[in-house]
Amino acid sequence: METLKDYWMSVVGFVTSQVKSIGVADVIDILLVSIMLYYAFKFIRDRRAGRLLAGVAFLIFVQLISQFFGLVIISYLLKNVFQVGLIALIVVFQPELRSALEKMGAEPLRGLKYIGEQKDSLQTQNMVNAICEAACDMSKDKTGALIVMERRTKLGEYVKSGVVVNADVSSFLLKNIFFNKAPLHDGAVIIRETRIYAAGCFLPLSTNDDIIKDLGTRHRAAIGMSENSDAVVIVVSEETGVISVAYDGQLKRNYDYKLLNRALSSEFVFQSARTTKKKNKTTDLENQNH
Repeated sequence: METLKDYWMSVVGFVTSQVKSIGVADVIDILLVSIMLYYAFKFIRDRRAGRLLAGVAFLIFVQLISQFFGLVIISYLLKNVFQVGLIALIVVFQPELRSALEKMGAEPLRGLKYIGEQKDSLQTQNMVNAICEAACDMSKDKTGALIVMERRTKLGEYVKSGVVVNADVSSFLLKNIFFNKAPLHDGAVIIRETRIYAAGCFLPLSTNDDIIKDLGTRHRAAIGMSENSDAVVIVVSEETGVISVAYDGQLKRNYDYKLLNRALSSEFVFQSARTTKKKNKTTDLENQNH
């Protein structure tokens, strides 16, 4: 009994001494590693990298077994595979790595990017209402449409592939752009800061093999755009009239006016209202201080 008590006290003493030795640099180190692991997990989740990681783990396991049992040939082959494997992975997964780095650079600056850039909530709500009205009207007529709502990640390279419009968002203008005889109807519309910034834009297609085969080019472009940026993409199917929304590499289908309005409002209007409220509160505090 005394031996168990002494062992427990020694463990407690060791843990206490380690905790006391933690400094500011150690805390920063732990936080940075945690952030890196978080983004690595987000990158691996729901992408081909998940299956890749399982394969790499299996090869590492085989390498350890071969070293333990002295399997010289297998150990030699795997050692050479690992030497060139990192470069090969960077080449194969270049699009996914680029997407992950873009989102990693955008998310920590979320609050800073919104300050002074968001329109007031009423104007944002009018934009959302116009998009929902146009999408539902085009859904009834089975008019294909692809609408990209830009957020923190700027889409300049895709804007260059289309025609700059720079007009207020209205349901009539959106329906005219996607009218099947219009010259720009095959491309995507990019909305920036409550304005139709460009039309007829070409988007990257998703390379995800798990996408349902029934989905056409518009849906693959919507998913691809959401994989490469933080944009919200609305799709209207030309074949079925079904309204879908793509965000963060995921596609959700079967939206009506109410569901679409609620989804877009939660992403844009409510965020705008929170930002405006915070900004006004800061201004009031500054006025009180003066």
